[in-house]
Amino acid sequence: MAKKLLLGNEAVARGLYEAGCRVVSSYPGTPSTEITEFAAKYDEIYSEWAPNEKVACEVAVGASIAGARSFCGMKHVGLNVAADPLFTASYTGVNGGMMIAVADDPGMHSSQNEQDSRHYAEASKTMMLEPADSKECLEYTKRAFELSEKFDTPVILRLTTRVAHSRGLAETSDRTDAPLKEYTKNPQKYVMMPAFAKPRHVFVEQRIVEQTAFAEEDEINTVEYYDKKIGVITAGNCYNYAKEALGEKASYLKLGCVYPLPEKKIIDFAAQCEKIYVIEELDPYIENHCKKLGIKVYGKDVFTLQGEYSQSIVAKAILGEEKEFSVMDMDIPGRPPVLCAGCPHRGLFYSLKKEGVAVCGDIGCYTLGTLAPLGAMDTCICMGASISSLHGRNKANPENAKKSVAVIGDSTFIHSGVTGLIDIAYNNSASTVIILDNSITGMTGHQENPTTGKNIKGDPATAVDIVALAKAIGIKRVTIVDPYNLKETQEAIHKELEVDEPSLIISRRPCALLKYVKHNPPLKVNKDKCRGCKMCMKIGCPAISMADGKAVIDFTQCVGCSVCTQMCNFGAIEE
Repeated sequence: MAKKLLLGNEAVARGLYEAGCRVVSSYPGTPSTEITEFAAKYDEIYSEWAPNEKVACEVAVGASIAGARSFCGMKHVGLNVAADPLFTASYTGVNGGMMIAVADDPGMHSSQNEQDSRHYAEASKTMMLEPADSKECLEYTKRAFELSEKFDTPVILRLTTRVAHSRGLAETSDRTDAPLKEYTKNPQKYVMMPAFAKPRHVFVEQRIVEQTAFAEEDEINTVEYYDKKIGVITAGNCYNYAKEALGEKASYLKLGCVYPLPEKKIIDFAAQCEKIYVIEELDPYIENHCKKLGIKVYGKDVFTLQGEYSQSIVAKAILGEEKEFSVMDMDIPGRPPVLCAGCPHRGLFYSLKKEGVAVCGDIGCYTLGTLAPLGAMDTCICMGASISSLHGRNKANPENAKKSVAVIGDSTFIHSGVTGLIDIAYNNSASTVIILDNSITGMTGHQENPTTGKNIKGDPATAVDIVALAKAIGIKRVTIVDPYNLKETQEAIHKELEVDEPSLIISRRPCALLKYVKHNPPLKVNKDKCRGCKMCMKIGCPAISMADGKAVIDFTQCVGCSVCTQMCNFGAIEE
């Protein structure tokens, strides 16, 4: 055994290794991505990026039924995609242990909503554990497989951004040999047709009774008594906030198993304390459970439903104390997120803005095209929704077809955009779809996907031919453009908007941050020619700024993409 400083996600991956997990299938999504990236470093574990979370979950279910310990990982909105197999896998149960990691994102650091995944555990009747630090990430992962096999259920491990992306000491050990369990054909267990599903529901309800008894007795739910004037019921990272803010001024019931929740243990703890607070980020999940038990608790009446908590928030709400923190006495300018210098999406978005079209957007780094000065996105709902929503928009009002488009990344297109494009072709929608093909999954940190020709380990793999795929589903008009070429891009957009049939534009240029991309020399501004018109500023490139009334290019950022040179009417931007 050895103690190591591990990222929370890294600790989960180590737990997968030590637990004898054999199959890992995931779709990248911040803040969960690193679990699978670290797991892929262990040769004993088969790891892959799946096209989406639903497929990943189904791969894990299949591996589990075949007798292997299996895993799939995703962020909170990914669990929406995986919900279909999750709810039924709860009925079928497992053969080899199966664990699902879902990383919630309080504060929406990289997400479109703040949904609370604990509701999925309750709704699907699936056991859920919640670690508070890296040590517990490793330990709870190993326990998850044990509990999965003990109770014949998938087990969900819920992380939050701070736990997933913080480092802490964890004690590592050797890998446990978890041999393949024998598979025995059993349609009554694994074929969920109504006649077989009904008795499995009976099993699930009995399983919850047994799991509740476990939650009452097991030390995964721990009690710490100090001053009993204040009692705190909490879980996950909120336990750390509470402990640091309150110390021994309060007693604690720390819940490691958040579904099913114990009853007697909570009642007994509450009876020992004068005033009970429930500290939990997002929804009043634990709070509502306590109130159902008839316990008077203070929760969302003193804490917010939105965003992350902190030690100072807890101290102020419970003790009325202001925690003081030392801060730098400096006027630091804000740094809003922007598309990188040389980003291939910049030229495409500038062309769309110039065309004056409405843009149905999607999930990816290109969502930043919404911000000024590009301002080229009207909607962004969920993965794949750009294409489907464009179809709906144009069917609701056919006049929209010539002045609206959908944009979607190559990885997102494979994830859930394909079916939307099929809908457009099948229902003859005069819609123009633009795939932003930057040859990688960009937003989550350059993960391979089925279009890149490489697998998770970087080995050669079959690459989806998007052009052939589009034609196979009935899209006859397919155009490929280089977004660095503004004239070519603008002409293609204008032309495809005029046709009365489905069309696809592929804006193809690798992400500027990919290591294999060879850039041109940086550009510079000839101050004698520059008129200070600020035309080059309209693309929002972080390498371009104004100084003393003239444009300036930061050579450390510029990649020589030449998009700005095509905008300067005075030839002021040179190599």
